[in-house]
Amino acid sequence: MTYRLFEGKEHSSIYQKYRFVPPGEVKDIILQYLDKKKGRPRVLAVDLGCGTGQHSRVLAPHFREVVGMDVSKCQLEEAQAVPGYPNITYREGTAEVLPFPDGSVDLLTAASAAHWFDQRQFLAEASRVLKPKGCIALLGFNDNFRIHYQACGDRLSHIYEEVKQALLPYTSSQVAVANNKLEELFCAIPFPDKERAECIEVKHLMSVRNLMGFMESWSMFQAYRRKDQKAAEGLLLSAQKRFLEQMGVTSPDTEMELNMEYFCILASKPE
Repeated sequence: MTYRLFEGKEHSSIYQKYRFVPPGEVKDIILQYLDKKKGRPRVLAVDLGCGTGQHSRVLAPHFREVVGMDVSKCQLEEAQAVPGYPNITYREGTAEVLPFPDGSVDLLTAASAAHWFDQRQFLAEASRVLKPKGCIALLGFNDNFRIHYQACGDRLSHIYEEVKQALLPYTSSQVAVANNKLEELFCAIPFPDKERAECIEVKHLMSVRNLMGFMESWSMFQAYRRKDQKAAEGLLLSAQKRFLEQMGVTSPDTEMELNMEYFCILASKPE
């Protein structure tokens, strides 16, 4: 099944502006694993569920060619509008039907997207298109991150969790797959050579305004907005007001520190 939850033009613009860029720490783990298992040259990386291209652009300096794939035409238009990456091409398509010859791909990767894939069909296609010793790298982050700002970080984290709870009735079951760090998908990978990188700690500086934008990009917030736009927008306005009150500031551009934990599933196709 292909999930189509990120396709609107407005949602795609929000996604481009506010979603996290995968950190260099995770990129380095992926490249080191690929070099160890397959070796160089790094020719073709395919970024599945690429959205607006954040992960594709991180990979671009390290591969001869990067192909970003997504089901959303609007997301791909946002990705294509970013200049300066001549070795990236974007294609509309799914992780379950890959337009690549057998044994042609060095790296198949996805950033905060693999929980939307049909597990069986994706793994069959991965086995087909990867080169011998080619690698899968599926990354994500633990959404229960910690917010720090002077002495009120715990209170800010609590407000953030309250927003998530309010959106729970609109949350897809596939989000729970992501929150479980893709454990079922990891177990299903048919390659004997596989491992997990856990608890990769990363710090982000983020303004209150951008944190609200990040929450606005969630699929569950968009589902709530489709049902009751006024209530959904009120939820974020209230959260922003409470953040500013707790922080004792008036500007939503005031920055906080977010402590996040990333994970990455790694696997290498047998020779």
